[in-house]
Amino acid sequence: MRRLLTGKCILAIAAHPTLRTDLLRLLGAGLLVASCLVISQVAHAESTPGNAEWVDPWAATMQSDSEDVNDISNAPVSVSMVPTLGESGLYLMKRSLGRYEEIQMQGGWQRIPQGERLELDVRDPRVAMVRRRLEVTGDFVSDPAADPFLFDQAIYEAVERFQLRHGLKPDGIVGRRTIAAMNIPVEARIRQINLNIKRLMDAMPKSEAYRYVFVNIAGQEVEAVEAGRVVMRKRVIVGKLDRQTPEYDSEVNYIAFNPYWNVPQSIALKDMLPKVQADPGYLVRKNIRVLQGWGQYEREISPYNVNWFEPGVTEKYRLRQDPSSHNSLGTVKINFNNPFAVYLHDTPVKSLFDRSGRNFSSGCVRVQDVRDLVTWLLQDNDGWNRQRVDRTIQSTARLDVPLKVNVPIHLMYLTAWSTDDGVVNFRDDIYNRDTTLSSSLERR
Repeated sequence: MRRLLTGKCILAIAAHPTLRTDLLRLLGAGLLVASCLVISQVAHAESTPGNAEWVDPWAATMQSDSEDVNDISNAPVSVSMVPTLGESGLYLMKRSLGRYEEIQMQGGWQRIPQGERLELDVRDPRVAMVRRRLEVTGDFVSDPAADPFLFDQAIYEAVERFQLRHGLKPDGIVGRRTIAAMNIPVEARIRQINLNIKRLMDAMPKSEAYRYVFVNIAGQEVEAVEAGRVVMRKRVIVGKLDRQTPEYDSEVNYIAFNPYWNVPQSIALKDMLPKVQADPGYLVRKNIRVLQGWGQYEREISPYNVNWFEPGVTEKYRLRQDPSSHNSLGTVKINFNNPFAVYLHDTPVKSLFDRSGRNFSSGCVRVQDVRDLVTWLLQDNDGWNRQRVDRTIQSTARLDVPLKVNVPIHLMYLTAWSTDDGVVNFRDDIYNRDTTLSSSLERR
């Protein structure tokens, strides 16, 4: 019991430096050295995009670094068949730019004051302002006979449309976040469209392949494109602000079924070591083995026989998680060569796909319904279909399947794009890359 309490206190110190003095006093002088060692090791842990995923499937909850915990489980994924990359997507964006420039010439839109939530059947003077705001951008067509102050079914549906194209929870309720999105000035939206037109123009050659995968990092979606049409679109989870998913072009070259997860040094040190110091049985419960050596010289060490407080301990041993439904990579990994050690993969924590903001990972990209994408990628491989994919996963056997024909993959960062119905989608600049790009263009 004392050992467990000590570990919890050490974790608290590492997570809350402002409480360090009081907690150390509670720990007692005899534990001061060990506590400081953990603090030092955690503070110097790496957090680069090259770190593979760390998902704790036993965690009760997983929260974003932001306040965004909106549930969008019932929200549809766009059914637009026009690829975001390429001439068609670029044309739609340029047409949208013209519409927003017309809105600017006509004076833009009025700011809506914050206040009580506006929802179905509520009467409020601000409802009339919301109506006018949504009319300007084509989200709503007003009925002259309607009560302008009543939040009726028509305005409810218009708010849902607005929320969907801004990546918000489509609940039809005008709350703080929806009002904030409505109040972004038209000039800012024009700048955002222009920045993303520049990105799309630079990416034009990437869309020439017959088949390719496009991951929109800011949009947090993946497209499978074939013969100039989107045949599949899925939600994805991308990297946190301090472990950003990189922009990169490569080719998917193999699928790893039921993969091992070799824990990177940085994650072993930063995320796992404090837990293992509190209780080495943590590794056993996670199906993570402690290994030394490689190949024929590899041997497994009991986590109970390791001094986890020894400096540099995570450099002396390798941690490897066995394949299972709780593996941090899930049941399948989609590999492509890159210098960041990132890839697309499954996840045991499916609930995070229901969030409107999905930047939770350590840099890799987790794919919703990943088996659909895997089946599409393997369509040129003889004998591979969805049934075989499912059987292979259910076997729990490790298997790497090279693609008969490599498929290009493009990871890009777009905060605005248009769909085939002419609707502009806007997303938050989660990595502040719009600001960086805008500054670089202004300096030219």
